[in-house]
Order: sequence, then structure tokens, then C-alpha cells
Amino acid sequence: MLPHDIAIEARAVSKSFQHDVRVLDDVSMTVRRGEMVALIGASGSGKSTLIRTIAGLLPIDGKRKDSLPESGSIHVMGQPIQQNGRLSCSRALRARIGVIFQQFNLVPRVTLLANVCFGLLGSLPVLRGTLGQFSDGDKRKAMLALARVGIAEHALKRANELSGGQQQRAAIARSLVQGAELLIADEPIASLDPASSRRVMDLLADMNRNDGLTVLVSLHQVEYAMKYCSRTIALKAGRVVYDGPSQALTPAFLNQLYGAESEELFLPSFDQPINPDPANAGSHWAEPPAVAVPTHQVAAFPRVQRQAERLRA
Repeated sequence: MLPHDIAIEARAVSKSFQHDVRVLDDVSMTVRRGEMVALIGASGSGKSTLIRTIAGLLPIDGKRKDSLPESGSIHVMGQPIQQNGRLSCSRALRARIGVIFQQFNLVPRVTLLANVCFGLLGSLPVLRGTLGQFSDGDKRKAMLALARVGIAEHALKRANELSGGQQQRAAIARSLVQGAELLIADEPIASLDPASSRRVMDLLADMNRNDGLTVLVSLHQVEYAMKYCSRTIALKAGRVVYDGPSQALTPAFLNQLYGAESEELFLPSFDQPINPDPANAGSHWAEPPAVAVPTHQVAAFPRVQRQAERLRA
């Protein structure tokens, strides 16, 4: 595998918290560009911690006296994001990484349109970004992203007026506007109902397939890993215990890896047939698919936005 083919490379990554308890223990893994990889594990396995270290949101442990000669490091898109306990992620590199969380991370009392525009902050001059000064062109980009995820009609609503599934799709639209090359999602469907979960996963699969976006998504249910990701990395007690084809994750195999903990990795409907073809994922949507917004309507949204803001004032 050539270096330019690698989106994520983690080597000997460890992370400890209070009382020197290791949540990650010498984790090494790679994700190729263009892959959609699932990260699974029972509660407390270290999934969220690993996601946050790869995103550069949490420093890894520095070199210990009893460690191997090589200290821990994480590279994203061929660039170091942290090494030996020190973060070194540049602003330009951060702009290439989109991060989605279970909690959506939207500003509740701000319009959906403005929340999506926040994805442009990494590419705007610091002063414009600080003041939240978005051009009509910026807003058109945000509207197109909202149209793609199927919630353009809610652009002028406040984020806290939307359902959880709609807010998560807004977070995905924000990554689209950002122009991220790598999307890291930390249990993005954990708090959603099954219909919304499928819709969100369909969108991630579509971005991976049609935009060439590299996706690393942590999931609590193996059913979604098997359906949407050809490869799965399994963690247990902070260590990688499996890295291979998702279709090998049968109940019997996961019982060997996790024992009784494996029961929490399956949905009640796991024994029902699973369609592994992402192209047919749309047949599961409980909501209408995204529709294209005519250009003249997209162009009008900045004006509507200003009118709405004046009325609210």
C-alpha cells in the first residue's frame, strides 16, 4: 500500500485517563482512501476514544519507559495529526476532516442554514469566520448541501425545532459544505430511531460511493456494519481483536470475541435477512428521498434568510 493511498494510519496508539487506566492499549490500524470502515465494540471498548484521537480532539499518551522504541503516532492524509502525546494538526488539515457526533453539535437557537454554513469556517478568513459573515455564495452552497440530504425546506428553522434524524442530516450537510475528504462519525445513529438510522447511514454510504469520501464510523450494532461497510475493525478492552470482512461477523464469531457482551452488539431483528447492497438502501427509507432544489429557489434563500432574521428581531 502506497503512502498516498492511506487516509488514516495509527501506530502503537495508547490513551490513559485517571489512575493510569488505559482505554486504548497499543492500537495500530490503517484506513485506505475511499474506504467505508466500521468500528465496533461493546460499551467501554474504546471506540469513542479512538475516534477522538484520530480527529485530533484528544491527545494520545506520550512514550513510556516500558514502551516499545516507537512512540505512538497518528497520520491523516499523510500528515501527522499527533505524535508522542503532542497534537500537531494544522488548520488546513482540520478542514479536510469532518467529524459527526451522536449529539449532533448544532447551535440550537440558530437557523439550520447558518449551522451548515459553519462548515465553511475553516476556509474563511479568521475575521469573517469569527463574525459569522457568510456571503450569498456561501449560503447557496449550504442550501445545495441541505437539498442533498433532503431537508432544504427546513433551512430557516432553528436547529432545536427539528427531529434528531433531521439534525444529524444537518451535521452531514455541514461536512459536505466543509469539503471534507475524511469523515469520522462517532456513533452517529445511537440516539436515532431505526428509520432515521437507515436514512443517515444511506447518506454516508452515498457520499462514500459517489464522492469518494473516506468514512470511519463507529457503530454499536453490528447489523449496520454488515450492511454498509465491507470492512470492520473490532475493539475489546482498548485493543484491536478483529480487522477484516464485515460479513464474517456472525453471532457465533462475535460470541468468541466478546462472550456475553456480544449480545449488546445485535439488534432484535439481526436474524432477519440483510441486504448488503448499498445501492438498494433507499428502499428502507421511511422518509422521502432528497430532491433537487431548482437553481432560482436556491438563489432566493439568502434573501429569505435576511427577511426572516428581520422578522425575528
